[in-house]
Parts: sequence; structure tokens; C-alpha cells
Amino acid sequence: QVRLVESGGGLVQAGGSLRLSCAASGSVFSIRTIGWYRQAPGKQRDLVATITSGGNTNYADSVKGRFTISRDNAKNTVFLQMNSLKPEDTAVYFCTAGSELRPGLLATYWGQGTQVTVSS
Repeated sequence: QVRLVESGGGLVQAGGSLRLSCAASGSVFSIRTIGWYRQAPGKQRDLVATITSGGNTNYADSVKGRFTISRDNAKNTVFLQMNSLKPEDTAVYFCTAGSELRPGLLATYWGQGTQVTVSS
């Protein structure tokens, strides 16, 4: 019901910046929260940042002050601006949407992921 497509990943040197995009389609009005997760090889998938339909944001301690999540409602797109990148930020980044299918029934949708590689 919700489709998410990430873009913007790539290779960047430590200290550099990237901006990831997540374009949503389908039942966009059902989305209540958008989150960015990341997963490095052999590691668990960790929550990086979230933004609610009301504009409230939260960040993992590891990215506070460096990453910014934002949304363009007119374009149904969420962004993750990543500054001061570190090699430990290297991971596949996934966009997620928390949706309310009907009152009391929630679902989570995932994008395909985009690779971010930070070289030292």
C-alpha cells in the first residue's frame, strides 16, 4: 500500500556530506512516521532518525549534530542530510514508513536500501 524508494547513496571521504532521499507513493495519507535505519555487514539494523507527521524529529546519539531528517510533504519525500561523515557511518540505509491502515491497525513498510560508503 506504501512504496518507498531511496536514492542519494554513494562513496564519500570522511568529513564529507551526502543527502539521502526517500520518495513515498501509494497510501501516503496513512503514513504517521518516517524513519531511517542503517545496517552494516554483520551488524544489527539500527534506527538512525525519525520524523512524525507533526514534524517531530528524533536521532540516534551517534548521529546527533551531524544528521538532519526533514520532509517535503508536497513531494511526498523525506530527506536525510548527513554531514561530517565518519567511516563508521558506512552502511546500507533504509527508509521506513509507519502507517495506520485503520484506527488501531499499524503497519511498517521498507524501501530497498541505498549504500553509503565513507572512506578514511
